[in-house]
Amino acid sequence: MMQYAWWQTGVIYQIYPRSFMDGNNDGVGDLNGITQRLDYLQWLGVDAIWLSPIYPSPMADFGYDISNYTDIEPLFGNLEDFDRLLEQVHQHGMKCILDFVPCHSSDQHPWFREACSSRDNPKRDWYIWRDPAPDGGVPNNWLSNFGGTAWQYDEQTQQYYLHMFDARQPDLNWRNPEVRNAMFDAMRFWLERGVDGFRVDVIWMMVKDIQFRDNPLRPDWKPGDSNESMQIGVYTEDQPEVHEIIRDMRALVDAYAGDRVLIGEIYLEAEKLVTYYGPQLDEVHMPFNFQFITMEGWSAEMIRACVDPYEAMLPTGAWPNWVLGNHDRPRIATRIGRDQIRIAQMLLLTLRGTPTCYYGDELGMENVVVPVEMINDPPGKKNPLFSRDPERTPMQWDASPNAGFSAAGVQTWLPIAQEYQQQNIEVEQQDPHSYLSLVRALLSLRHDMSALSIGTYTAVLDVPEGCFAFLREHEEQRLLVVLNCSGDELELTLPRLGQGHILLATSLDREGKVELSALQLPANEGYIIEL
Repeated sequence: MMQYAWWQTGVIYQIYPRSFMDGNNDGVGDLNGITQRLDYLQWLGVDAIWLSPIYPSPMADFGYDISNYTDIEPLFGNLEDFDRLLEQVHQHGMKCILDFVPCHSSDQHPWFREACSSRDNPKRDWYIWRDPAPDGGVPNNWLSNFGGTAWQYDEQTQQYYLHMFDARQPDLNWRNPEVRNAMFDAMRFWLERGVDGFRVDVIWMMVKDIQFRDNPLRPDWKPGDSNESMQIGVYTEDQPEVHEIIRDMRALVDAYAGDRVLIGEIYLEAEKLVTYYGPQLDEVHMPFNFQFITMEGWSAEMIRACVDPYEAMLPTGAWPNWVLGNHDRPRIATRIGRDQIRIAQMLLLTLRGTPTCYYGDELGMENVVVPVEMINDPPGKKNPLFSRDPERTPMQWDASPNAGFSAAGVQTWLPIAQEYQQQNIEVEQQDPHSYLSLVRALLSLRHDMSALSIGTYTAVLDVPEGCFAFLREHEEQRLLVVLNCSGDELELTLPRLGQGHILLATSLDREGKVELSALQLPANEGYIIEL
């Protein structure tokens, strides 16, 4: 195991700081709240926490609009609180990954304020400006991911600036070497403080077409689809020049001791995704693999169509990774239904590569209905159907008022799930058959069995429709994972594998020897079998 980095053998746990734990009872989660709950994360068995942005921000996009890259948002605490959290994370034997948001800043950042002051200000070229079109309109047809045009007119200087997200998030000009140096200095600030790496937000969109050509329209788009899907981002994403910047980022991170990690948020098809490892594995350590998040539907056949081609196209030596949920997409329990969430969790924690878990998914938390008047998310304010608030609601710690997230009587920033009194950590910790108990057992088994953490992956194809099965092997350990992704009982006939011993079942009530020549697999059940 020693030749593997911690980010290869470990499991990452994403925390949305506003919603994890409210340490000062103002209704919003914070750094001290996270510190209070580290014992739980250690008990659960995760190896690293990734914090969504905690930097100073006007909160137009809840921290993804940054006004200072080297400080802490007062709502979450201060640098002293962060240093205490980081020290405690390390004392608990875990790592800490920060979100880094290089594509855009806040319009309240001093850099942008200077850039807006005049066309000849030294910071002007730190952002992307264009003259109006001949008819006085926007420079081209580029669309914001949050709806409408990606261009905002500035009355004072009579030019448009680019914002691929909210108008209060102007895009930085990464073609300017001064921007690169300033952002790399910000990364150094946190690396020298001791953080263990970065998850880099929308890393594939840092560079735009230098000719500002119009994006082609997507022919199958229809009214009601999201704004971001109306165009094919030929000229606003995945530009060739971005790879050089990422290689520089990687070199910076690699210069620090301790196996610091660089993870890229990249929503691209797998063929393009894997190019972000770099030709010499010199770009991101892991480009986030969102296939399970973006998959429309859930079946053994769909899962197979994701896993096997991805494994085949990985560059030699590249390390895979898998994700079931995050702060931008509906929760896995809502997407696939409660019958299959145990299967999904066993899948995530037994596949080859690094899993990333989203806070609350270990409880089976579902999307929470957020009344229109309580919507905070910018896209949701324009169209409630596209709000990301339902998957960002407060963590459910216990059955007390506000689910133990905030004190009784405090108005939480988003509503608490109605079922929190039955579905919370305190209740599920005491139930040996709970979903939380399954997740903890899976994490424990993954740590104990090198076949699961670093072993090879081999597809098992001779299984009935509705079943996804594979082998994980390392040295003398041979494990068979069988997952019934259907609501029907299945019979597996695998005589070549002989006998086995069930180490863990998703129902948590099956163990012992099994004959693989005629294995009955109940509906919605999964087994990890030692051969």
